[in-house]
Amino acid sequence: MVWRDYFIEMNRKIADASLLAHVPDEVGPRKMAFRGGVVHWRQPPGSRDFVGTSHSTVIMLAPSQGVSLGFEDERSRKVDVTPGMVAVGPANVEWKTSWDAVTESIIVGHSAESITELAGHEFDRSDVELRPTHLTLDKAALHFAKMIKAELDRPELSSELYLDSLITLLGIHVLRNYSNASKTAKLAKVCLTPAVANRVRDYLHEHFLRKLTTAELAAVCGLSPGHFTQAFSKTFGCPPYRYVLERRLDFAEKLLSETTMPVAEVAFLSGFSSQSHLSNLMRTSRNKTPSQLREGSRQQR
Repeated sequence: MVWRDYFIEMNRKIADASLLAHVPDEVGPRKMAFRGGVVHWRQPPGSRDFVGTSHSTVIMLAPSQGVSLGFEDERSRKVDVTPGMVAVGPANVEWKTSWDAVTESIIVGHSAESITELAGHEFDRSDVELRPTHLTLDKAALHFAKMIKAELDRPELSSELYLDSLITLLGIHVLRNYSNASKTAKLAKVCLTPAVANRVRDYLHEHFLRKLTTAELAAVCGLSPGHFTQAFSKTFGCPPYRYVLERRLDFAEKLLSETTMPVAEVAFLSGFSSQSHLSNLMRTSRNKTPSQLREGSRQQR
């Protein structure tokens, strides 16, 4: 992107504050820019389960013991973090977190439109998806986080343009390293064989309503979790979690169209954590709410 185009984009409105709605107000200072928002998080021991309202990147600023993280229905992983460890979660993915000691981090939320636009500039494609990524060391991301923290520490003098440039650069960094267009993903040239693809497809269609882990699905295919995730994504055109999500949404649509059971019950039976979780995902993935879908089905009868 040339600088002229960048400054033209700065005429846009500040990003909607709801991008950081999943981060409580009391955790620390925050600021919105054009492509997203940032929060300086510092909290005593605790836990939170939530659904991300934006594409979120968490960058740890200080060491902390006993930090547990899991996405969707997978088993949580517990580690002692060091500064520079990063976790990435796509919008509308459920996070399950807990921490045994004080934690300090920078949380950056990018809008879906921003990530799509950056992917277009970076890869000349818009069908890029971020991969849910557990805490992994990333010194470059730590560099961005320290600059963001320094800007938040001077609220009266902070520059939206400067902050937005950091959010933009971090977004490109995340796309290069934690998306299906990253170098690592591009190196995965081997698809699942037709027999293995059919085996894991049948397994998913039978078990998609319960908790599934990457390790379990990899075992079905006889592959390591890392090889399985890359081969599955290349074979089916999306990561395993997205494939399962689409099957759950299909099932929820069927229940909403063919029954009168409450939406909360539909959400539970379809494998979603709550009615709001189902509603948010259906709105972003299917461009309709459960009530709109149900009303449309009634009119067609």
